[in-house]
Amino acid sequence: MPETPSTSPLETFPNEYPERDYSIQITCPEFTSVCPKTGQPDFGSITIVYTPDQACVELKSLKLYLQQFRNQGIFYEMVVNRILDDFVAACRPRWAEVIGEFTPRGGISTTVECDYAATEASRPMEHAEKKRGNKSRR
Repeated sequence: MPETPSTSPLETFPNEYPERDYSIQITCPEFTSVCPKTGQPDFGSITIVYTPDQACVELKSLKLYLQQFRNQGIFYEMVVNRILDDFVAACRPRWAEVIGEFTPRGGISTTVECDYAATEASRPMEHAEKKRGNKSRR
């Protein structure tokens, strides 16, 4: 199996509007990894939503980074949190969320969501409400 993916392949470029809060949503609808228990392939969609600060992620490097998981034996929960950690380390966003929506296996679908906020004030309102237990609209 290949080495564990790291932050090194994630490249960034300067955000030309660092004074403005705006969000970027990136979806990888063909994400694949391997179930570490069965060795069977896992398929899903990874969505990254973030509010950049000084840097934005370069998409080709993100694509290559995500492809490194193709032969990686890793649980859904671990891969989604790992992607968030590596993304935050590379981009240092004000706020970021990674959502992994995995196809059914044995009749069970799994969605894993995790988020990061540089400060509580940088968390978008609907996500701050969600953290407090209120329902948010998507």
